[in-house]
Amino acid sequence: MYDITWEDYMEKNKTNLMAKFLVPSIVGIVLFMIPVKFDGSWTIAVKILADMIGNAIGGILPVLCVGIVTISAIMSALSLAKPKFITEQPILRDTFLVGPIWVVIRVLGAIFIWLTFLGVQSGDENTGFLHMLTSSGTGGFVLGDLLTVLVIIFAIAGLLLPLLLDFGLLEFVGALLTKVMRPLFKIPGRAAVDCFTSWIGDGTLGVMLTCNQYEGGYYSAREASVIATTFSAVSITFSIVVLEQVGLMEYFGIYYLIICFVGIVCAIICPRIPPLSMKKDDYLVEGKAMSESIPPQYHSSVEYGTALALERVSKNQGIGQFLQNGLKNAVGMWFGVLPSVMAIGTIALLLANYTPVFEILGKPFLPLLELLQVPEAVAASKTMIVGFTDMLTPSIIAAETITSAMTRFIVAVVSVTQLIYLSEVGGLILGSNLPVKLWELFVIFLERTIISLLIVCPLAHLIFTA
Repeated sequence: MYDITWEDYMEKNKTNLMAKFLVPSIVGIVLFMIPVKFDGSWTIAVKILADMIGNAIGGILPVLCVGIVTISAIMSALSLAKPKFITEQPILRDTFLVGPIWVVIRVLGAIFIWLTFLGVQSGDENTGFLHMLTSSGTGGFVLGDLLTVLVIIFAIAGLLLPLLLDFGLLEFVGALLTKVMRPLFKIPGRAAVDCFTSWIGDGTLGVMLTCNQYEGGYYSAREASVIATTFSAVSITFSIVVLEQVGLMEYFGIYYLIICFVGIVCAIICPRIPPLSMKKDDYLVEGKAMSESIPPQYHSSVEYGTALALERVSKNQGIGQFLQNGLKNAVGMWFGVLPSVMAIGTIALLLANYTPVFEILGKPFLPLLELLQVPEAVAASKTMIVGFTDMLTPSIIAAETITSAMTRFIVAVVSVTQLIYLSEVGGLILGSNLPVKLWELFVIFLERTIISLLIVCPLAHLIFTA
């Protein structure tokens, strides 16, 4: 197509390409990854924007969520017949053409959200199964406190994520950090962006990023599984909420340092043991993995990363492609994930609040907690498994049932480092194309719980007995 070599083309257009690389990437970093203090607390620009929109249209958000989940259930059910209007439209096909199990989950999500929205038997004076399903602690929580937040975040983040994805930032970061990420965590250097986005912003954003990269062929099945289950850390903001719940905000500094340390240890160990170690390096589409060695013509990883970034941005087709990719992200998360979160999150909270399932499942942790000399070990054991349903639930239980400050501190740390909870991150993973099954999520959750306890408990003894 060109009479000049790629190197000549790059040299001739270097200034223009650098601008196309730097400007969108810097904007994306500012929006997603730079913490700012707003209204007395630290957050990120995307979350501020989401909160502002949420406050402005808060009244219609439940209706919007009901509409999205309902449409998803109807379209997914229709997709079983593979009609042409779905199969011949890429966005519709990718969003609604799913297997029978996911169709059932989406239909359940629609049933749950309508029962909750209509307030069927939701009043405190009511009893029975429908009350348990729609009460403020189950379906009411998922719809009113979770989906109404996620629907805005998904829209804004989905539309703006191409700033991080499509303009060379991942290629640049990947080249810089490969020598660290690959040996330590067995994943590409570009995964650092997923981690930073989760840490500063929200775990859901990290899962969105990872899913997008997996579907694009940049991560293998093993890499995507490791990144989603290991690096989709909760935000600093949410960590503050957890610690505040147990009344120990004066320990925030050491609390967050321990969370970071435990997260790194888990990220080193978990990819090296089943089930993550058993994942194959297969690609969903033709692999686009970066070479992890610096070609001889480049003198440094910075120079090589810049070249990769410029090559990536040169293939960008402008604002039209940007909007198309952003819309695809947002639509996929709205119609693919929200129904799953509604269904799985409600069922999980139903089991946690109205059955002894998690209390029974927590009993195996009692000997370990007693061995580690955790005060009120029996009460603490009940919080260990419940974190699989929702991250905030263990700290709520701890605040109500545990008097020991040390034990409340341990519960607060572990509930964050467990990382996988079905009401949000776990539900997002299961509702996506990421190759992770429910039982695998549970096993990883258990592994992270045990590793966390072995590290946190001795440190807590030092902190609270010093």
